[in-house]
Amino acid sequence: MSTDEDYDLEAASTRPAGASLAAFAGLMAALTIVAMISGGALGARLGAVVKTQLAGAPGSARADAQSAYSGGVNLQDLPPIIANLAEPSDAWVRLQATLVLDRPASGKPDVLAAQIAEDILGFMRTATLSQIAGASGLQHLREDLNERAMIRSDGRVRELILQTLVVQ
Repeated sequence: MSTDEDYDLEAASTRPAGASLAAFAGLMAALTIVAMISGGALGARLGAVVKTQLAGAPGSARADAQSAYSGGVNLQDLPPIIANLAEPSDAWVRLQATLVLDRPASGKPDVLAAQIAEDILGFMRTATLSQIAGASGLQHLREDLNERAMIRSDGRVRELILQTLVVQ
């Protein structure tokens, strides 16, 4: 009798495993279909929101971008600045930048560019690699260099644009 009970338990345990596998597969298929439908609905909704935002203000973003640099500006390239960093001492940096100057207030842009390049050279010699590493380091470097350029030029420099920055 014990062998019959063992056989019945084994047969009972094997039958639900197949049924549970089919139920699991059906449940996964249903969840996949629900995810596809909800993803499509979300995509359609976000697309409609973007279209209405773009239709509401067709040229305002371009007008804001043009107004910052329109008309009375002058671009002045700085000479390439090559300096060694403070830490590690064997690391070198090459920096190329452009100054955005107010056109009417700029007296001698070449002299101003040379003075700002000299300030940047002095600053880069005191910087460490860890200070300029990563996205936040680059952002801090841009802010520091912009501030130095504005101070040196008595506000004639609107912005210092970094073109290249290579650390070796």
